[in-house]
Amino acid sequence: MPYLRPVPADQSAPHPGADTGEATGERPVPEQDPRVQWAATIAVIVAGALTIRPMGLSGQGLAVAVLFVVNAASLLARRLPEHRVPPRLALVWLTLGVVAAAALIGVSSSGTSYLFAFFLAGHIGYRLETRPALVLAGLCSLLCGAVLYLSLGPEQDPLAWTFGLATGIPVLIGIVNRTQRRAVRAAIEAAGSAERAARAEARTAVLTERGRIARDVHDVLAHSLAGINMQLELADALIDTGDLNKVREAHEKAHDLVKESLKQAQWTVHALREDTLPLPQSLAAMLASSGHRDALTVTGTERRLPAKVVQNLLRIAQEALTNAARHAPGGAVDVELTFAAASTTLRIRNRPATGEVGAGAGSGMGLIGMRERVALLGGTLIAGPVAEGPYRGDWQVEAVIPQ
Repeated sequence: MPYLRPVPADQSAPHPGADTGEATGERPVPEQDPRVQWAATIAVIVAGALTIRPMGLSGQGLAVAVLFVVNAASLLARRLPEHRVPPRLALVWLTLGVVAAAALIGVSSSGTSYLFAFFLAGHIGYRLETRPALVLAGLCSLLCGAVLYLSLGPEQDPLAWTFGLATGIPVLIGIVNRTQRRAVRAAIEAAGSAERAARAEARTAVLTERGRIARDVHDVLAHSLAGINMQLELADALIDTGDLNKVREAHEKAHDLVKESLKQAQWTVHALREDTLPLPQSLAAMLASSGHRDALTVTGTERRLPAKVVQNLLRIAQEALTNAARHAPGGAVDVELTFAAASTTLRIRNRPATGEVGAGAGSGMGLIGMRERVALLGGTLIAGPVAEGPYRGDWQVEAVIPQ
């Protein structure tokens, strides 16, 4: 059954000489249970020690014993981590192991010496790249087949020496295991990359939201607080003149600005919420609260817009209505919302002022904020006086948001 091996954090970067092997990060990598691998390796060594003959301290027995130790060491080396064994060293070690396995088959007269060749061939396919693995496995088959042929002689049953040619076949199993391992690791790396990309996207969304909130704070507070501060400073300056009428007038204007600021703050909170009403209803409520009831005209087939589109269009409408009240008091206001097949268009148009216009020019930051909002949605914004047509002389703000 697959074994989930957690990769330590200090192995997150692959060794320069490693295969694409070691998985990055701390994600578990499915592999064969190392206890099974150890059990199989020990079983082969124990079986060889009990069956391979002759084995002793002199003559042929000594040669068999030395080759047995070399084969056992080659087999045990399979458990060395890939990132600790460079590919060239692995090729040399496995080549020597194949030669030692073939030699053990030729020197011994009985036993399970062939198991070393089978297990090494399988590990060759797992540890080496496909081409060198196939070449080395072919060498293993030829050596083992040749050794058995020379040992048994041509008069022996061909099935006996052709068995040696089969020792390289397990390389195919090793190649399949290596391919599956790499596929799993590639999937894990892809999942890690996707997770990092999602985190980066989430951070970008947070920064974008912070920018939006900053614009909202400016739209609500900057103009109003600046106007309130100016009126209060004017009142302080008029106190010294003794003109109480002008002092009261400045205080009244400051109070009016406070009320207007509270109204704008309410609409900002409304626009920031994710569960806002559909855009037409929200615009109608905004116009009604600002004294422009029945000023909204909706054309086209109404559709549900994304929350961020609704929020930004409401803030644009709020800024346009605030500018109209400040720079064209008393002038009528018309708002048109058009749902086209490929876009949504919002127009806010106000007539020239019929009342007294307060002194002081705006900072221009309101228009900049509107342009930024429309740019975030991939649309366009045009703001300025109407030069021709039936609305010539009116001030118009037009925001076009693509579908």
